[in-house]
Amino acid sequence: QVRLVESGGGSVQAGGSLRLSCTVSGYVFKSNCVAWFRQAPGKEREGVAAMSTRRNSGLQGYADSVKGRFTIARDNTMDTYTVTLQMDKLKSEDTGTYYCGLTLQGVCGSRTSLDLSEYRHWGQGAQVTVSS
Repeated sequence: QVRLVESGGGSVQAGGSLRLSCTVSGYVFKSNCVAWFRQAPGKEREGVAAMSTRRNSGLQGYADSVKGRFTIARDNTMDTYTVTLQMDKLKSEDTGTYYCGLTLQGVCGSRTSLDLSEYRHWGQGAQVTVSS
């Protein structure tokens, strides 16, 4: 059974930084994408950053609103498959619940995707609040 668990997040003032982690278990990675999405109150869930699970592919993609400020990466220091989202220069509009998502096997992998419809597995979410 696939399980995604987010951790990190919290409250910070504008201009500050936060780091989210997503640990994935119960899955064998060959060709998928893993991504971070966020959802603000009253708004639809939107893609923030994505990466291919293919080892050393280097494939990453970002929403225009976070380019140059957010970085998605795999934490190779962990025994488990853990993906992080480093968020710098945070703005009030970055506030929301952040979700880690995983596509089905064979979907994505040779590319990246921030298309919500391609993601089938989700974590429970982590709250990020940025005050101005």
